[in-house]
Amino acid sequence: MSLSPSPSPSSAGQSPQHAVQVVDGASAGTGAHVRSLAEGLVARGLRVTVCAPSGAEAVYGFRGAGAHFAPLPACGEPETAAVLRRLCADADLVHAHGVRAGLLALTALALSGRARQVPLVVTWHHRGLATGARSHVRRLVERRVARSASVVLAVTTDLVDRARRRGARDARLAPVVLPRPGCEEPPPAPRAAVEGRAQHKSRAEVGAVGRPLVFSVGRLDERHGYGTALSAARAWRHLEPPPLLAVAGEGPQRAQLQRRIDDEALPVRLLGRREDAFELLAGADVAVLSSRWESRPLLAQEALHQGVPLVATAVGGVPELVGGAAELIPYGDADALAAAVGRLLADPARRERSVADGWARAAEWPTEESTVAHVLSVYDELTGPGRP
Repeated sequence: MSLSPSPSPSSAGQSPQHAVQVVDGASAGTGAHVRSLAEGLVARGLRVTVCAPSGAEAVYGFRGAGAHFAPLPACGEPETAAVLRRLCADADLVHAHGVRAGLLALTALALSGRARQVPLVVTWHHRGLATGARSHVRRLVERRVARSASVVLAVTTDLVDRARRRGARDARLAPVVLPRPGCEEPPPAPRAAVEGRAQHKSRAEVGAVGRPLVFSVGRLDERHGYGTALSAARAWRHLEPPPLLAVAGEGPQRAQLQRRIDDEALPVRLLGRREDAFELLAGADVAVLSSRWESRPLLAQEALHQGVPLVATAVGGVPELVGGAAELIPYGDADALAAAVGRLLADPARRERSVADGWARAAEWPTEESTVAHVLSVYDELTGPGRP
């Protein structure tokens, strides 16, 4: 049976097809994508259940998208899989977001005895960065999920390759886009965008009055490379006036980074967790992404949408996301980061070109509608009359 919406499924005496979305510990990008996907699927006549940690509903509003929200318990995997088994009892298709979510879905379908009857789609949004014994366990989980899924959708080409190495029988590229509200007015000219940042209201709040603002958003952990960003900021101190690096986010490296900032008198301010992080980004002269690996990072997407020049590490899916619309540097290279930011700050015309290139690149990205249509076509392929 197909998941394509019919004009009036109830009039034909048929109940809507049921697609269960499984999310485990949603990151900002994953949660926003599932919310957008759920809304699009409901609009096309499907019944959607989103299974996610209890706090995810308050953040992403799955019910507001028309989906049924079912909180997963904050306990061990066997208990969570048992709850998920009941939630998937009448599913026509299960779509898991993330490798661990895929494992939970596999376990739940096995417990219900429906593993062979219900197609499983797994989207790989991120790459595991575990080391040692944990890395070995991660590989085993990835292998099991890849080999058992009907289709693996990966958001970057390197994740597609990774899924195939793990034994996926069908792995495809399926980029995830940042859901954004419609913009009725066209963006300003690049020069106006660059010149207007010096007067942006957010700059006073972060302490960047009369000086350039360099901005980043991310968890304060090893993966996001803020140690490198601090080393680059040390090189910016000779600039006049010295730019301020403001970082929105929390994490286990907070105390360590703050000690460096204090000991070395670095022009850096840690803002903590900010719900208005992307509003603050709008006032920045340059955005910085210093991560060791990213798929399709929200910071990069939002920077290009807002016309903020971006300096980013050439890792994971970042190069294929931004193309030539950002200054790309090697991961962990503080000198390259400092030089790239310095070039942009010293050259307004270069920033104007970056703004224009960013808007042009963002216009090429898939829309939410096309993303939903692509996923729905995969569902139809797996559940239609000619299903494999």
